[in-house]
Amino acid sequence: MKDFKEKAKQGIRETGSVKEKVWSKELGCQAAVRFRMSTCSDVRINVVYALVVACGFFLILAQLLPLRSIDTSKLWCNDSSKALIDVLPLSESFLHENINASAFDTTSKGDLRVFTPHGLATHLFIEMGAYRGSPRVFSIVGLIAKPIESFHAPPYSCEWLSQGRKPIKGKASKTLPDWNYGKLYTVVVITCTFRQDVGVEKEGGELVLSVGYGDQFRQPERFTVLTEKQGEYNATMFNPPYPYDYVYCGSSVYGDVSPQRMREWLAYHAYFLGDRSHFIFHDAGGFHPDVWTVLEPWIKNGRVSVQNIRQQELYDAYYHNQFLVVNDCLFRSRFMANWTFFFDIDEYLHVPPTTSLPAILDANPNITQITFEQVLMSDELCVADNTTVDGHAREWAFEKLVYRKVLKRGVRYDRKYVVQARHATATGVHMSMNMRKGKNLYPKGDRLRYYHYHGAINQRKELCSVFVRPQNKTDVQRHRSQNHRLDETLAMTADLVKDYERQTVGALPFIL
Repeated sequence: MKDFKEKAKQGIRETGSVKEKVWSKELGCQAAVRFRMSTCSDVRINVVYALVVACGFFLILAQLLPLRSIDTSKLWCNDSSKALIDVLPLSESFLHENINASAFDTTSKGDLRVFTPHGLATHLFIEMGAYRGSPRVFSIVGLIAKPIESFHAPPYSCEWLSQGRKPIKGKASKTLPDWNYGKLYTVVVITCTFRQDVGVEKEGGELVLSVGYGDQFRQPERFTVLTEKQGEYNATMFNPPYPYDYVYCGSSVYGDVSPQRMREWLAYHAYFLGDRSHFIFHDAGGFHPDVWTVLEPWIKNGRVSVQNIRQQELYDAYYHNQFLVVNDCLFRSRFMANWTFFFDIDEYLHVPPTTSLPAILDANPNITQITFEQVLMSDELCVADNTTVDGHAREWAFEKLVYRKVLKRGVRYDRKYVVQARHATATGVHMSMNMRKGKNLYPKGDRLRYYHYHGAINQRKELCSVFVRPQNKTDVQRHRSQNHRLDETLAMTADLVKDYERQTVGALPFIL
C-alpha cells in the first residue's frame, strides 16, 4: 500500500512538471520560466544562469546593432520565433529613445510582463533651425515633448567643435515662448552662450546640442544643429547696413487659399513697404498651383521667398506650429533688415497720409518693438454697384469691403507688431515678451494700424453678399448684431496698388 501511494505522488509531481514545461513553451521565449527545485537543483540553477546571461547578451546586442541587421531566423529559441518577433518593437523603441536597458531588472520575482508599443511615439526634441546671433551666441528653435518639459525639467547643454581643437562648452538657457499653448509638443528656444568667441577665425566648426530626458533611464540625445564651413563666418553681418529695410514674417499658411486674395495682399504690401522689403512665407499646405501662379513673378523679382514647412503637420503643436514658425523666422531675419513685421495675410497695414512708416518706426532710437491696433472689417457688406455688368466681381477685396465694425468699449482686441529682431531672444504671435534691449511702443489712434478681413483669404468665391444702397452708404449699418461704419481708407489706394503691380511684375491673371 505504501509503495502504491509513493508511486502516485511521484506521478503527480511529474505530471505537474510536464504541464509547467508545456505552459512555458506555448508562451514563447518572452515568458518567465519557473523551475521546481529537486535533487537536480544544481543543474537547473546553471540553466537559469545561462538564460540570464543570454538575455543580457541579447539586450547589449540590441543596443549596439540596428534591428534590420539581425537575422531572426538564426536566433536561439526558433520554436517560439513569433513570440520573439513580438518583442522586437520594444527593443526598437529602446534604440530610438537611447534607453539604458541595464537599469531594468528582469530577473526579480513575479511574472515578467512585456510592454509592446504600437503607433508613433512622442519624440524628445524636434529641431527646426539654428542661427548665429553674435561671435559667441547662438539660438536654436525646436519642439520638445510637452510632458517631459512640463514634469521632468530636461537638461540642455551645448558645445562648439572645431577640427584639431578642444571642444568649447557653452551655457544653454531655454525660453518657452508659446505660453504653454502646446499640445503633444511645445516650442522651445535654446540660447547657447560661450565665454569666448568661437569660429571667428573662419576655421569652421559645429554647434552640438545635448537634450536630456530628465530621468535616469534614458541617455541624453546629442546632435549637431549648425555647421559652419571654413571661411563662412562673416563678422560684418551683425551690423548695418542690412540687405533690406523691412522683412515680413508670415505664419503657417494652410487651407484652400484664394490666389486672388493672395495676389491683392502681396501687391498692396509690396507697395506699402517699398522696394527695400522682403516677404518670407511659410507653406503649411495652402500654396496650391494657383497660388504659385501669382507668387512666382514676385519670387523671380527677389521680393518673396517661401519656406516649405508641410512636414510640421506630423508634430502636434499649437495651430499648425505657429509659434515655432514665427520664432524661426525671427532669427532668420535677425540680420536681414532693420525691422521685422509679424501679421497675417488677411490683415492690411496702414498709416495716415499725414505721416509715413519710417517716421513712425525711427522716431525714437530706444524703441525696439511697436504694436499696432486692429480695425475689424466686414467680409460681406458692400455698397451696391449697378454701373457695370460684373458689379463687384472683378474688384479687389480691400476695394469693395468698405465697412468696419464699431469697436465695443471694454473689449480687448488683438494687436500685431513690428520688432527689431536682433534685440529679441524669442517671440510670440502678437508680440515679443523677450526683448533684451529697448522699449515697447503702443501707439494709440490711427498712426499705425491694420485692417483685418477675417476669413477672407480662404473664401474662393465672391465676398460681397449683403449690399447697401448707394444713397445710404454713410449710415450706420446693422449686420450680424454688430454696427458698421463706412471706411474707404484702403479702397482709395486700389488704383495706386494695381499700377505698382503692373510696373513691378507685369499683368497677373485673375484667379479667384
